[in-house]
Amino acid sequence: MTNKAISIFNQLRPLSIGYDDVFDHFESMFNHQYDSINVPNYPPYNIVKTGKYTYDIQVALAGYSKKDVDVSFENSVLTIKSVKDKDEEEVEDNEGVLHKGIAKRMFTKSFTIAEDVEIKGAELKDGLLNVTMEKVIPEHKKARTIEIK
Repeated sequence: MTNKAISIFNQLRPLSIGYDDVFDHFESMFNHQYDSINVPNYPPYNIVKTGKYTYDIQVALAGYSKKDVDVSFENSVLTIKSVKDKDEEEVEDNEGVLHKGIAKRMFTKSFTIAEDVEIKGAELKDGLLNVTMEKVIPEHKKARTIEIK
């Protein structure tokens, strides 16, 4: 449970109405991500704004194939994780290997995605996983002029 007395969002709460759930979501995300001293930094990634309403998440996955990676989206969370192939499980031929410095690590990387952002697709090419997203602005959220009566 989040202690609102020490929340970093307390200064913003009085200035905004109806965003309590957003602040609670961010507090939960920060508490979950930064509970430990070791913030996971593998695999490396970029978040790129490719247009006015489009974004890409690029994840460096050299040595991984499509069958080694799972991309899922649930409850506004995009999760990219490695999966172990059951046929390949620890059937490694180490004969002739003098040093093994390249290994596929197990990982999970999660990103919180806004409700109005749609995941358009994912592509793994040349060791780079690219997840394409687009922010879709509904009509009721677009700028408009309010008539004064």
